[in-house]
Amino acid sequence: MSSAISSTGSTSSAGSASSLITSTGIGSGLDISAIVSSLTSAYGAAQTNTLNAEQTSLNAQVSAYGTFSSALSTLQATLTDLEDPSQLAGFDATVADKTIATATTTSDAVAGQYSFEVNNLATSATLTSEAFTGGSSSVVGTGTLTIAVGGNSTSINIDSSDNTLAGIAAAINSAANNPGVSASVISTTAGARLVIAGTATGAANAITVTQSGGDGNLSSLVYDPADSVTNLTQTQAAQNANFSINGYAASSPSNVVSGAISGVTINLLAASAANTPTTLSVTADTTGAQTSIGTFVTALNGVLTSIQSLTGYDPTTQTAGPLNGNATLESLQNQLENILDQVNPSSGSGAVQSLADLGITADASGNYDSNTTTLANALSANLTSVGNLLGGPNGIATNLNNLLNGYTEPGGLLATINQGLQASLNNVTQQQTALSAQLATYSATLTTEYNAMDTAVAALKQTQTYLTAEFNPSSSSSSSSSNTSLGSGNLST
Repeated sequence: MSSAISSTGSTSSAGSASSLITSTGIGSGLDISAIVSSLTSAYGAAQTNTLNAEQTSLNAQVSAYGTFSSALSTLQATLTDLEDPSQLAGFDATVADKTIATATTTSDAVAGQYSFEVNNLATSATLTSEAFTGGSSSVVGTGTLTIAVGGNSTSINIDSSDNTLAGIAAAINSAANNPGVSASVISTTAGARLVIAGTATGAANAITVTQSGGDGNLSSLVYDPADSVTNLTQTQAAQNANFSINGYAASSPSNVVSGAISGVTINLLAASAANTPTTLSVTADTTGAQTSIGTFVTALNGVLTSIQSLTGYDPTTQTAGPLNGNATLESLQNQLENILDQVNPSSGSGAVQSLADLGITADASGNYDSNTTTLANALSANLTSVGNLLGGPNGIATNLNNLLNGYTEPGGLLATINQGLQASLNNVTQQQTALSAQLATYSATLTTEYNAMDTAVAALKQTQTYLTAEFNPSSSSSSSSSNTSLGSGNLST
């Protein structure tokens, strides 16, 4: 019997140990995994909640500063058109008779009206040869052609490989240091003709052609008025454009005339009808200025709205902005308002001296409204003083740009703040990682302790089962009841 008892006890213990290794709670009936998980969560709850809340707050600030930075960049982009008074104060030039000329302006233009007449356009020289009945393959001769335009010239050697009309035209067009001519062959009723045309207009760009050497037959292509040799026919002379402004004669080697009227470029198209001048008007262009100023006001309100949203508190929802009470944003708002309230008394009496004179005023909510009628009137009446108020060394746009640069430039205030927030987020992440490791260790310790308890309870159950079988073999139902009782934490013998 003793041997049987020993054998039975040994077998049961091995079976219990195997079960405990593969699954927890077998001995006690407890859900050890759930218990350990709950205890671990409770143990780390305070730190976890604190770190999560800090992470959420930091992410909200990063996002808020991103929104704010975007609004500042949008505002700053609108200042470019306002900083330079000459760019803001644009002008339009209009020619009444658009068939004879068009005109554009630069920043140097001045409002005014002029009587304008075109006598003739500037032209380039054109020379044409006699007719060759053999067509473009007609042989002309060999030798050296020297073509001069103004002070530039080039010499072209013609031999038996290119001594035809077509060959000579190709040689001229491909010549190194071409002085400014192009050559072509035209077919006429009488025959083929070589045409040499200048590429530049103006009297100084007359063309001469001389020849030397060879068989002497290139003399048919000579045009040298100074030596009274004109074997080519000048079908168009090189001449300057001639026109008049307010009755005063003027000329230009080009049909694009700059400098005749300050800040105005005139594109000549055709001669005027005889004794029929037209009107050239230079007027202030306020359309661009109105658009630029309107865009600026919209972007300005975007910044102010962003500040109000990010730093404010909504009593209805009892929700504070992510940057509620932030000194950085409040400081910027104060500095913005100081610049926007700027007055420019040097403009003189009756001139535009403040944003209010442009119809730009703050409303009850702190944003700015723009009266388009007032703005249009101010621009029409005194565009120069508007430009001086907004631009120049001490203009509102210039001062705003200088202020915003301190916030938006690389290494500026916003970049420094973002760098600090990112460092704090990294620190929180490191703490979360450390806490996870600590909780993993704590969970492992609890699991070991509960498994040890489970093993002990399993051993007690095995002992109970053995004793019951020895002293009351027929009490299987009692044994089952005892096991259930022991699993509940009670032990009866």
